[in-house]
Amino acid sequence: MPRLREFAVELQLPFLGKVAGVWAPDDRERQAAWELYVEMVTRVAVVPLVEGGGSLREALSSHYTLFATTREILKKHGPELARPHDGGQLSFGYIAIAVLNGAVRPLLTEWHPRLETYEGSRPAGRSPVEWERAWADASTMRAQVEACRTALLDYAELLAEVADIQLLHGHEVGGSPSSS
Repeated sequence: MPRLREFAVELQLPFLGKVAGVWAPDDRERQAAWELYVEMVTRVAVVPLVEGGGSLREALSSHYTLFATTREILKKHGPELARPHDGGQLSFGYIAIAVLNGAVRPLLTEWHPRLETYEGSRPAGRSPVEWERAWADASTMRAQVEACRTALLDYAELLAEVADIQLLHGHEVGGSPSSS
């Protein structure tokens, strides 16, 4: 089956709104899509943070690493990643920066300092995870982490499609991959 030349992009970003248009990736963008896909789906940022499970700090740290990873991929592949190709309106660079600024950055900007302040008030003898779970704002933060995760999953699916691979995320260990 031949690779698609153009992709209709419609990503809903929790703090920015919608990014939509046509993306006609070249081979360099397809390679960058694969690299970022691998980085994203191997991080906590795309795993559900269930109520009473996981760590909010770990979730924020995972989201934070996406900035350095994305920057490295953009620098490695050069300015061509920022230019639309073959009549497309969007580029890898544009979409990557939109996702960082429209989903990840607002989450970190709001919740990193708030969580850090709360963590600083932890009494001696109380574990960090136990203290975090007792935080009055924990469920509100979890909801915003989930909104960001949903946007990142949509983005990861787009990256997989552009890289021309089947999804490697979203199935149970020991289960079979989706047929997408």
